[in-house]
Amino acid sequence: MKAITTTEPHSFRLLLIAAALSFLPMLNLYYIGEEAIFPITSMEMWQHGAWLKQYLYGGDVQHNPLFNWLIIVFANLFGWSHVLEVARSLTICATLATAAVLSWLVWRLFRERSFAAFAALTYLTFNDVLMYRGWLAYVDPLFALCIFAAIAALWIACAEQSSNLLWAAAIALTCALLSKAFTAYVFYAATWLVLVRERSYRRLLFSPMSLAAHTAMLLAPLAWFALVPAGHSQSGRMFDEILAKLAPSNIGDYLAKLLLYPLEILSGLLPAAALVIYFIWRGRIAQDETQPEHFRNALLIAALNFLPYWFAPHSGVRYLMPIYPLFALIAARLIWRAGSPAVHIARRWFASTIALSFVLGLVVFPYYQHKFRGENYAQTATDIITRTAGQPLYVTNSTATGLNVSAYINQQRYPQQALQYPPQDMESGFIIAMDSGSQPETAVKEYKLGGDKLYLLCRGAACTAGLPIK
Repeated sequence: MKAITTTEPHSFRLLLIAAALSFLPMLNLYYIGEEAIFPITSMEMWQHGAWLKQYLYGGDVQHNPLFNWLIIVFANLFGWSHVLEVARSLTICATLATAAVLSWLVWRLFRERSFAAFAALTYLTFNDVLMYRGWLAYVDPLFALCIFAAIAALWIACAEQSSNLLWAAAIALTCALLSKAFTAYVFYAATWLVLVRERSYRRLLFSPMSLAAHTAMLLAPLAWFALVPAGHSQSGRMFDEILAKLAPSNIGDYLAKLLLYPLEILSGLLPAAALVIYFIWRGRIAQDETQPEHFRNALLIAALNFLPYWFAPHSGVRYLMPIYPLFALIAARLIWRAGSPAVHIARRWFASTIALSFVLGLVVFPYYQHKFRGENYAQTATDIITRTAGQPLYVTNSTATGLNVSAYINQQRYPQQALQYPPQDMESGFIIAMDSGSQPETAVKEYKLGGDKLYLLCRGAACTAGLPIK
């Protein structure tokens, strides 16, 4: 049996710091995709004085608000004009916290500080994490953090027979529910099923303390939806959304999805995934596993959570973010067992990935947003504010383009009321719309934003007010 690789943890610290710093340039980018949803809903919740309901353009979107709560707190601290930076900063903190939880889990299971640092570095340098989902102002990284924290707490509770950690798992999973969806319980249940296979874990898992913690965990959704006004309809919508993902599509699309989904996942796990495949192909993973039960459990938990999303007719890569840390643990362990030369090769690839992330954040993304889409969202918002000054302004455009322009208008006009849907009895005012409209609206201006179009319409006396229509 060959000795397992040993490397000093400080050899990874600089790369961990560099990976964290590579997120900073992303804070200066304009809105991307549907990032505006949480800044808009957070501002509306704050202005409505509503803490339990998400509002978008004045309508209840029936989503859970933990991410909004965090945004509201820090947007009031740093200013609502910086709400995008606040939301992205919270996402980045969730990503870095997930890496920290992974490092803690690996240290408690494998008792190798250097490997714990290497696993965290592997996670942070996943292509999908470092260059995209790890910093976008979506709720998925926070959702992933809460779920993975619950998984890690449950796992260490079993490994160390610590019932207190079961309550930590219950709290973390409840936070996952409050951040997004019921699927948090599916990830946790799959982990529980894998761990209960271990005879030594069953005593704790079926102990009175465990039953109490898990009962509280299961009652949390009932308590939450009882607290939320019309909570039964919100819980029903969340269940319907899950069921919609299971509705069959045509056979051709489904077969294509079965083929392409694993490839899409692997592409997001580069460069670590490619390194693992290469080292396996070359037969270089020759060191014996010193903790086979933990490695096996990581494989089983990851597989059991991956399969439903693979076989579901409709699912996205981002839905698997809660088990990205497990993919990192598995990949890091296989590279580690390939020996010190393999670890050095991986470190060079990770360093190159971090360097590429800096190039993207400092050069490529800013250039794209200046030339194609991004900067023009803010410019359009400024133009609309100028053209409609002193007149009622509403919005019906809920596309990504409409959301992003609306978010910039909200930020520039704050503390004025965030844009709302027009009232049914609207007699005069302007509307930001998806198309050129029909009577009684008149098109004031068409904005071309990348491949999308956005229209400013007017109705009534507003059509003759303000600046001349050009």
